[in-house]
Amino acid sequence: MKFQQNLLNYISESLITTNETISIAESVTSGLLQLSFSQMPNASMFYKGGITAYTLDQKVKLLNVDYDEGNACDCVSENIAETMALNVAQLFETDWSIAVTGYATPIRSSTYKIFSYYSFAYKGEIILSKKLELHPKTQAFGSAGILYRIYFRLF
Repeated sequence: MKFQQNLLNYISESLITTNETISIAESVTSGLLQLSFSQMPNASMFYKGGITAYTLDQKVKLLNVDYDEGNACDCVSENIAETMALNVAQLFETDWSIAVTGYATPIRSSTYKIFSYYSFAYKGEIILSKKLELHPKTQAFGSAGILYRIYFRLF
């Protein structure tokens, strides 16, 4: 895990040096990214907070996701991730934001695949959006194994 810690330290130092801030909107990772950012050195200097919105209703209420669009795709799409990223940045008034939504277990809605969409926004514009796929037979390491695998693929 040394690589991830070095990367998190780099992110922390970069945000402090540039005097920029970040916020997080999560669904599938259930707060894991928020936990990671809160544990970075001097986190209070750049990390303003985040939201874990797991259900359609909460994504609509807190992150201004369009109900009909979210309902049509089970709130898992590139556009939903982008909407979440843009709106969490606006809500927390941050320069940067990250959003992630997806499936941690293979279910019918995901066509039995494990994947997520993530988006990075900077100053009100999406700068990166991608789909991250894991093998459907991926086994969990305890209760949060899939979430950790998604997280460590992001970083």
